[in-house]
Amino acid sequence: MSMFCNQCEQAANGTGCNISGVCGKKPDVAALQDHLLYGLKSLALYADKLGRNAEIDRFTIEGLFTTVTNVDFDAERIAGMITRCFELKEQAKAAAGVTLSGPVAEWKPAADVAGMVAQAEAYGINSQHADADIRSIIEIVMYGLKGMAAYMDHAMILGRTDDEVMAYFQRALAATTNGDFGLMDFVGLAMECGKQNLTVMGLLNTAHTDAYGHPVPTPVQLGTKEGKAILVTGHDLKMLEELLKQTEGKGINIYTHGEMLPAHGYPGLKKYSHLVGNFGGAWQDQAKEFVNFPGAIIFNTNCIQKPSDSYKDRLYTWGLVAWPDVMHVEGWDFSAVIEKALSLPGFSENPGQEILTGFGHNAVLGVADKIIAAVKSGAIKHFFLIGGCDGAKSGRNYFTEFAEKLPSDTVILTLACGKYRFNKLEFGDIGGIPRLLDIGQCNDAYSAIQIAVALAGAFECGVNDLPLSMILSWYEQKAVVILLTLFHLGIKNIKLGPTLPAFITPNILNFLVENFNVGPITTVEADMKAILG
Repeated sequence: MSMFCNQCEQAANGTGCNISGVCGKKPDVAALQDHLLYGLKSLALYADKLGRNAEIDRFTIEGLFTTVTNVDFDAERIAGMITRCFELKEQAKAAAGVTLSGPVAEWKPAADVAGMVAQAEAYGINSQHADADIRSIIEIVMYGLKGMAAYMDHAMILGRTDDEVMAYFQRALAATTNGDFGLMDFVGLAMECGKQNLTVMGLLNTAHTDAYGHPVPTPVQLGTKEGKAILVTGHDLKMLEELLKQTEGKGINIYTHGEMLPAHGYPGLKKYSHLVGNFGGAWQDQAKEFVNFPGAIIFNTNCIQKPSDSYKDRLYTWGLVAWPDVMHVEGWDFSAVIEKALSLPGFSENPGQEILTGFGHNAVLGVADKIIAAVKSGAIKHFFLIGGCDGAKSGRNYFTEFAEKLPSDTVILTLACGKYRFNKLEFGDIGGIPRLLDIGQCNDAYSAIQIAVALAGAFECGVNDLPLSMILSWYEQKAVVILLTLFHLGIKNIKLGPTLPAFITPNILNFLVENFNVGPITTVEADMKAILG
């Protein structure tokens, strides 16, 4: 069977994967994800009329997040969600007391996986609209919703939600099926997605800081400590906290990987003495790095790749992450992971390099007077936000080279796994201010925005007037919704790479260039000269 998926930066040939996903997604899984999205739209048509329903809203978030790149590769699990989606749709239909007509409203999935896959042939991207530009904007809306759902999932795990945001999720999903909507209607829906995501990121930031305190600058050990070991990769801090509680006093050291690195900066997490360091780099290197980790490994959110047999027997997934034949932890009991770690050899003592994390907006704005004084004195000439999603496709060495070649009177803000392109390099400091400030995860983009807004206020100018340039890498749908949030805030002149999204048509790209002056990265020399002169 064939497939078509162009939602990530590594889409085959720059257009889309049509045989098998570069991410490892097989055609049946791609079809089931398309089917689930179609079902969520059907559910939304009734949920939008019903009003807030906690179970439906929670399922919608989980359903959208399930279809984000590198989350769920298990066909049976996705098929189960499709069945549950139909049950909830029927409940919403009965509760709302309305019967809607049309293919989406009347959707009913087959009883088995093969039937669901066959039905999905009519539910793919290219069936959404005949007009290519409108189809492109619908894709942007859908990818924005997926990315925002990822952030909302983390917030909900910590007990936070927002009625206005949840109403937007259902309204936007329903609107993507509206045949009367024109191009600018969907543009407005996409821009509103950026606005709603700002609320979600603020909600998640508050949830994190209320639970664990504001991050503080913290050195993180990249070497190893003698003892049994568990590696935690993904993004979810609550899951890490529960694992730390359950492993306390058991002689097991906990290491972070990928986007879990910033966890070391939170007082409520760093208080655990057995949270000892960070192992490895960004998500795309997991297959070559995990073979060298002599303990148990657990994924708590997206970024999983096809596991090697060399470590598959000690790999676990949790939450919405799943891979066929990989052990999945349901709920909050991590005893199976702990038992596996105790049965494995663990590490010997081998100290290594230390790197700094924990420069959230509270920490950076705590020394804002020094930063402002350094700018006014000329000691700091320019700020660069270099970060975003990392990936394996060629061209990403651009971000390393860009950071390396920046003048010594510039400061680099970074976040997300894109930081691994250069976060182990030595950049020095400017008057005691580190030249490299790790703001945190992609989930912490809110902190970067708060820093920019605060600096603009201090200098009594707009964000676009600051000596600040954004050089962003993207990979999947969380990066898409962050970009929509930056557009909502009116931020312009963003450089994006290593390639532009395959789902953006020339006309939509022209719209973004005309309104936001967004553009692709070119060469380090040309881009740096254009920015710094």
